Amino acid sequence: MTQPVLYLSHGAPPLADDGLWTGQLAAWSAELAKPTAILIVSAHWEAAPLTIGATETVPLTYDFWGFPERYYQVEYAAPGAPELAAKIRKLMPTPVAQDPGRGLDHGAYVPLVEMFPDADVPVLQISMPTLDPAALVAIGRRLAPLRDEGVLIIGSGFFTHNLTGLNMSRDPAHTPPAWSSEFDDWGDRAVAGHDIDALVDFERKAPAARLAHPRTEHFAPLFVALGATVDSPGERRAVIDGFWYGLSKRSWQFS
Repeated sequence: MTQPVLYLSHGAPPLADDGLWTGQLAAWSAELAKPTAILIVSAHWEAAPLTIGATETVPLTYDFWGFPERYYQVEYAAPGAPELAAKIRKLMPTPVAQDPGRGLDHGAYVPLVEMFPDADVPVLQISMPTLDPAALVAIGRRLAPLRDEGVLIIGSGFFTHNLTGLNMSRDPAHTPPAWSSEFDDWGDRAVAGHDIDALVDFERKAPAARLAHPRTEHFAPLFVALGATVDSPGERRAVIDGFWYGLSKRSWQFS
């Protein structure tokens, strides 16, 4: 069965304490056919050339600082996916590197804990070798055939991401700042309308782009997801919307 492609806003480790958001992620995964494997691209791993993480189960990468100790005790021992890694090497036009000791980072395991809590689906993480939107779309196109083999491709970022505007002393559902809501609205219409050209040029086309993404690594995984469906565009729907401490948690499914 051909799998859809997801782009999700993954949240920081405290996402686990947000009953609304965790429930939304769990309900989303319950609607999906169980994948043969998961291939995830996280905002938190940039490495060139494109690099494959551990193909065997290794400890998680706790790539965050200053949080309570309990967030560093989370485990997610999903099986490795060496066969998937071999297929990716064949699909890529240039050599692919490997980092066998790098476990899943929080952009990968935080949402997966909520969506696939049994950790019984093989998971492979690859790096983003660039933040260039067009290049990432091209990578997604190369990965697209994996969908027909039951592989669930996930881009994990955050639809708006400016941590200088984050105030976690407030209610998580407080009214978002204008830069976040304006970018979210534009992005929602551009993705729903399959306006790839505008999205690739979002730094110039989107309102408040520099404020919504002072650095673009959290929007970048969207382009891998778009690339994996660009040649066979089907239904695209925002499965999760709303804001978390002012940041847009909009998350998409592309069929």
